[in-house]
Amino acid sequence: MTEPTSTSAPPLSEPPTEVSGDAESSPGSDFSSDVGARNIAEAARGYLQRVRGGEVGALPALAGVLVLVVVFANASNVFLSKGNFANFLTQAAPTAVLAMGLVFVLLLGEIDLSAGTASGVCAATMAIALVHKGNLHSALGTPTYLAMLGLMIAMAAVTVFYRLWFATAFIGVGVALILTGVDKNALAAIFVSISVGVAIGTLIGFLVARIGIPSFVVTLALFLAWQGVLLQLIGLGSAVPVRQFDLINKIENQNMSPTWSWILWLVAVGGYAAYTVIRSIRRRAAKLTAEPLDLVVLRVALIGAATGVALWVLNQDRSTTVFVKIQGVPYVVPIIAVVFIGWTLILSKSRYGRFVYAVGGNTEAARRAGIDTVRVRLSVFVIASGMAGLAGVIQASKQGGVDTAFGNGTTLLYAVAAAVIGGTSLFGGKGKMRDAIIGALVIAMIPNGLGLLRNIKPSYEFLITGLVLLLAASVDALSRKRAAAGR
Repeated sequence: MTEPTSTSAPPLSEPPTEVSGDAESSPGSDFSSDVGARNIAEAARGYLQRVRGGEVGALPALAGVLVLVVVFANASNVFLSKGNFANFLTQAAPTAVLAMGLVFVLLLGEIDLSAGTASGVCAATMAIALVHKGNLHSALGTPTYLAMLGLMIAMAAVTVFYRLWFATAFIGVGVALILTGVDKNALAAIFVSISVGVAIGTLIGFLVARIGIPSFVVTLALFLAWQGVLLQLIGLGSAVPVRQFDLINKIENQNMSPTWSWILWLVAVGGYAAYTVIRSIRRRAAKLTAEPLDLVVLRVALIGAATGVALWVLNQDRSTTVFVKIQGVPYVVPIIAVVFIGWTLILSKSRYGRFVYAVGGNTEAARRAGIDTVRVRLSVFVIASGMAGLAGVIQASKQGGVDTAFGNGTTLLYAVAAAVIGGTSLFGGKGKMRDAIIGALVIAMIPNGLGLLRNIKPSYEFLITGLVLLLAASVDALSRKRAAAGR
């Protein structure tokens, strides 16, 4: 991703943490021992102090997951079955992807109410291109076809002006695929869905960041507008099936082989272990703040054990008949894992990620530090809507098609709820990509568990989800007040 820059002042950088020779030798230096906790006990004490100070992070969400697991496991013996575990992961997938995009917007204290219906427009474009063998012109008619291309080209020009080259590339390739009809290929059609989302995000970001319209107003208006566009694309009461396209259908409905599942697990856990251990050793050697090595090893061991057990369960035969075997990790799981790792690295390790947190924490201070706040604000909406395009593909795979109600209703509300329940603040400046994953698990667990219980009214799903979201927002507000009081 191209990182925002500014010509008015030096770019924001992290406070220097390296201990110089003078500081190290000076007994009165405040930084002479600033290398972080030296063992697990010190790290635990530091974590408890941060929690008491209001930095609870994802702790409430994790507690919620444990409570729901205990409640539903006691209420139904099917909840912890192998088959339901796999179904639960595929149910959580669309919400998790949409929530990961919304984390960027929420980090700036903004909101995107149109992400759900935008995912419908993106998915419909993909589905129509596939069904009509790449001939969108014939399928949509000249006025709609030209309007779509015109919007994408105009938004590509906006990204060029603001030097968002990654967005320019996505939109440009998407336009080329549509013009040439190459989007009859399933992989190309998926890319078109994401590129349409990027164009939509550029429009939202331009109206919010440059024109100055509040994001609530812009995205509420587009929430309604994209429903009209979806009707225009598909037609009232119609639906576009995609189950017949093998690549699309595999995403949510088929599984990797057990062998490849274990290979992927070994690569992922081994890569994570090597990266975190080597990073801790190098930072300690350079006298920089770093986590103690024993804590890093313990975390790797716990993550490896938890994911290993989950993988072992998924690799068991979960078929209810003897005629066919159903085993392995659903294809959507590694897709989400790759996206999660990528965005986590961008938010936590890149200069762009520091810019996002800086603008979300204090926009004026970030501007004075030389950050192009308009460009950063525009970029988060681009990311959110691009992720909505990917979420639309996953949801279309799950449903087997795209209808006129696609992305309406609770789609957006559940995605926002997932990010907030996971620990991302509605006030901006605080949150991580893991929040979207943890929150999505909570959101998916409620209907999944309630659906296994007898004599439970559908209204309870909405009541419980609403109460959980209200509780998460209350925890966020109270923790911010406590953190402010402790300063």
